[in-house]
Amino acid sequence: MQQTIVVKIGSSSLTSDEGGLNREKIAFFAAELAALRGQGFPVLLVTSGAVAAGFRELGYASRPKLLHEKQASASVGQALLMQAYQAAFTGHGVGVGQILLTRSDFSNRKRIHNAQMTIEELLRRGMLPIINENDTVSVDELKFGDNDTLSALVANLVRAQRLVILTDTDGLYTEDPRKNADAKRIDRVLEIDENIYRIAGGSGSSVGTGGMRSKIEAARIAMRGGVPVFVGRVTEPGDLMLAVEGTGKGTYFDTAEHNLPMKKQWLGFHSQPQGSVYVDEGAELALVTGGKSLLPAGVTEVTGEFHPGDVIEVLGPDGETIGRGVVNYASWQLQAVAGLSTEEVQKRIEVSRIEVIHRDEWITLASPAKAKDAAEPKQVRY
Repeated sequence: MQQTIVVKIGSSSLTSDEGGLNREKIAFFAAELAALRGQGFPVLLVTSGAVAAGFRELGYASRPKLLHEKQASASVGQALLMQAYQAAFTGHGVGVGQILLTRSDFSNRKRIHNAQMTIEELLRRGMLPIINENDTVSVDELKFGDNDTLSALVANLVRAQRLVILTDTDGLYTEDPRKNADAKRIDRVLEIDENIYRIAGGSGSSVGTGGMRSKIEAARIAMRGGVPVFVGRVTEPGDLMLAVEGTGKGTYFDTAEHNLPMKKQWLGFHSQPQGSVYVDEGAELALVTGGKSLLPAGVTEVTGEFHPGDVIEVLGPDGETIGRGVVNYASWQLQAVAGLSTEEVQKRIEVSRIEVIHRDEWITLASPAKAKDAAEPKQVRY
């Protein structure tokens, strides 16, 4: 699975501006993906396009906005989409399999493990898995955002060699190139900071729901999971291979992180925190750079109601999230002993483990810049 390439194609790359599938585009991408497989790469395709493919069939004049209309469009469009892919890949001797996922699937460790096993078996049998969001049962507030986030989660799940997110622009620019001819393309990004988010903007096409900002967020998730990302354009034969090889028409997001085990992925990206705690600078440093557990002495504030075994979010003194972990205390217990030494805690309450969060049940989500800042000695004024 280490050599697996995950390719994400959005609605605007598969359909016309008015909606409906563009068979020529699908045939082109099928040829590119088949060529990649021919070079020995296991390939997963994360696709959008079900709603865009189906809404015309139901008689809507434009992409619907109401949830039940989008779900009905997806139910029609998903069949059309898979039919088009199957016909296109058959010409290259490639079989395909369909996998539909929702956010709740990723939140359930057993269900996402089953999805992982299905993907591995399809690849083992020489099939090309085609993954889409299950739009007919998804709700708006939990949707993936034109499947950009879905592609990042899938790339982490299979520990991909690279995630390739295809879009209609050739990468990330310093400004919108459609508005400013002097905008420069950013060829490589080593760290996603607020400046990167700022220049990413938020525009999308009339048939899609994502923009460059959602692709940046997807890149951040994949990078944290140890998967490098390419965001750019594939318009000519051979472009996809160039993107995988490192010379594609787009922006590369590099990462020094290692692939995360499934447990850490679940903690960081799929779990639902039941509460949160704020910690002081010493605890932040210990968690982010020291590989230490969180002790009650470092806790400054407790919010929400949680119980031992729940996942909670941990925030630094500045209020920014630094990570998540499985808590060993109930919220009322932690409120009673926050800021106290281990000795004092043992006198006041009875808990199975003294650590609020053990380092084995923790994942750091702070950016590299945040981690560096936490590690630097603070200036003390007298």
